[in-house]
Amino acid sequence: MQAGAATVRFERVTPAQFGDVLALLAQSGLPADGLAGHWAATLVALQAERVVGSAALELYGTAALLRSVAVAQPRRGQGIGRHLTAAALDLARAHGVRQVYLLTETAPDFFAGLGFRPVSRAAVAPAVQQSVEFVSACPQSAQAMLLDL
Repeated sequence: MQAGAATVRFERVTPAQFGDVLALLAQSGLPADGLAGHWAATLVALQAERVVGSAALELYGTAALLRSVAVAQPRRGQGIGRHLTAAALDLARAHGVRQVYLLTETAPDFFAGLGFRPVSRAAVAPAVQQSVEFVSACPQSAQAMLLDL
């Protein structure tokens, strides 16, 4: 994907990039709690070898939690978040996931544009409700959303 002067690549995170992802989440106001157990299903967007975006999945059988979708401020509005989310959904499908949930306070319209719909927290799959992000990292005011794959 072209974004500005350099091509953006999307790939699985490497251990050398963990710190960059955590910094991006902090800059974006997103929680990192619980992410450490899910690095294997974390994707990054790289531009000029720098992490400019991230998205992660917490996999729970046929359900998953999409989390940590973030794009560096100067790179927003270039389609990076859409590409990261699409790649994460492809990864979910490859793992046999049928329902992808998320929690958001700031981007319900963005995710609605990708097919997610609001649901009550009580309607979220029980395994997902046990995730650190669901239990303690995201405030109760965060909107739960669902996409059926």
